[in-house]
Amino acid sequence: MSFDVKRMIKFEHNVGEKEKKYRMAAGAALVLISLFTASIILLVLGVILIATGYSGWCPAYSGMNKSTVEEGEKPSGDNAES
Repeated sequence: MSFDVKRMIKFEHNVGEKEKKYRMAAGAALVLISLFTASIILLVLGVILIATGYSGWCPAYSGMNKSTVEEGEKPSGDNAES
């Protein structure tokens, strides 16, 4: 598996709707747990998961040329009608 750094900086939606929900839920859980345990690592991981879930873009997925967006699925920010 090769990792392309140039592709990593391109902003292309590569996180599907189902995975977005999982990332947001896991991120919120980690942030909540970090508040009770005072763990900075859990807080940072939770914020990263929330940010990638909200934006629909994961730089690591871009670098590995991976996408979980299913065919026919529009990014949630697209309101343009075809």
